[in-house]
Amino acid sequence: MNETVYIETSILGYLTARSNRDLIVAANIELTRNWWESRRQDFTLYISQAVLVETAQGDEEIAAQRLAIARDYPLLELNQNVEKLAVQFLKRSNLPTKADVDAIHIAVATVHGMDYLLTWNCKHIANAQIQGKLAEISLDFGYQLPLICTPYELLGE
Repeated sequence: MNETVYIETSILGYLTARSNRDLIVAANIELTRNWWESRRQDFTLYISQAVLVETAQGDEEIAAQRLAIARDYPLLELNQNVEKLAVQFLKRSNLPTKADVDAIHIAVATVHGMDYLLTWNCKHIANAQIQGKLAEISLDFGYQLPLICTPYELLGE
């Protein structure tokens, strides 16, 4: 069975992004598209309703492109366990309260036992200073935090 990956909203954003003059953003767009074309088939991908809500926001044309990609992947349920864990992430870690949707993304991937959470959100999700506490909180509730990473880290050989 393939390893599982929760696709956070920023991945869909980079997949459908217009060209950008910022070299780092441009590189992230290219890396994301490269991973999507060369590696996504090696994994079983999932999203959640939280991804769909965020994906539908913004420029209508680009949002439609993101939604068209997202509709191909199964939804992980935003159940009570996800909500409880997200609340604990916000209470007990250094995630700011404004990162409530980020806490949901992390909780849904954790509760549903994903192997990876793929994101470009390095401020609140793929943040080494936050992940240690999130892993501790997850274990307190009987879960294992998935490996949180960017597409670059899953490119393979």
